[in-house]
Amino acid sequence: MGENITTRGVHLLGLPTGTRLYLGKEAVVEIKGLRNPCYQLDDFQQGLLKACLDHDEDGNLIRKAGVMGIVLVGGDVFPNDSIRIKYPLEPFQLLQPV
Repeated sequence: MGENITTRGVHLLGLPTGTRLYLGKEAVVEIKGLRNPCYQLDDFQQGLLKACLDHDEDGNLIRKAGVMGIVLVGGDVFPNDSIRIKYPLEPFQLLQPV
């Protein structure tokens, strides 16, 4: 489990690689890829791993465990802080598991 920030109103799984999230007044996180949920989730609650995985209509695996990012600029982040999104230059690259 990494450090987590819960978001609302941001379709994280649909963001392209390299998107920057500006959190609150100072913090900046760059999205690098999809989190790959592991069996350790079931240590917290049985069935949690299965709940984080799904399949689309073509049978492709969908990971619903969030995204992985790196902190470019640290700072305090508080509940209800704004999230601003800056997309990378096109062409966009879909997020891949990291």
